[in-house]
Amino acid sequence: MADNNIYFAKADSPKMIEAFERAQKTFKYFWRELSWEYRRIVPALDVACVKVAFSQELEDETAVEHMWINDVEFDGETIKGILINTPNELTNIDNGAHVEIPLSQLSDWLFSSGGRAYGGFTIQALRSEMNDHERAEHDEAWGLDFDDYNNIRVVHNQDEHPEGLIEHPMSINMKDSLIDFLKQNPKELLSDDFGYNFLHRETIAGNVTSVEVLLDLGIDKNEKTKNGKTALDFARALDWEHIIPVLEK
Repeated sequence: MADNNIYFAKADSPKMIEAFERAQKTFKYFWRELSWEYRRIVPALDVACVKVAFSQELEDETAVEHMWINDVEFDGETIKGILINTPNELTNIDNGAHVEIPLSQLSDWLFSSGGRAYGGFTIQALRSEMNDHERAEHDEAWGLDFDDYNNIRVVHNQDEHPEGLIEHPMSINMKDSLIDFLKQNPKELLSDDFGYNFLHRETIAGNVTSVEVLLDLGIDKNEKTKNGKTALDFARALDWEHIIPVLEK
């Protein structure tokens, strides 16, 4: 999937297009939470998936379907995952396919913890058009608490941790453990086959405490990935405002 612009179906309303845009803007919080989930011994998330716009030229029109993927990975530019829906019209992709798409093709994201839903911008757009009874049936079918469609949760436990919009609590709490781990495993500071080092990954995930630890340990902040990106490039692209000045020093 090489297109750099998100696809909109003819039936997409302004409200739905706004939902797509909000999902793209806040996707970084989804990825931050999921990146920590991958490190947890005891999982905290029940669901973690991303909705993506797929398209195909059919006769004289472009068919568009927005479908969900899971097993999500993100390298700061490309989202990867496994399609978990069966297309209704499209024949160029199947359920179970491995997909790689640019962030600009994302149309929603959703994770849940303890039955509470976070994200789900397109879902909330649909819920806003339902009456109370329809919303109750919808939520029961999903088995999730979506709360008020005007109050979309973005950060895990944001009621208890409003500061989570700036820094994930685990990034702060794991500081000493990270220092000990890196001192015992200095090879972890080396780049992988794609040129990503620990600093790139922690910057993409928005973990400023980890970024500061890595800089203190002498990691090269100017090192580039195979695609020519520095950690600062990722911080600016994802608008991690609390990390940009740290890397600009």
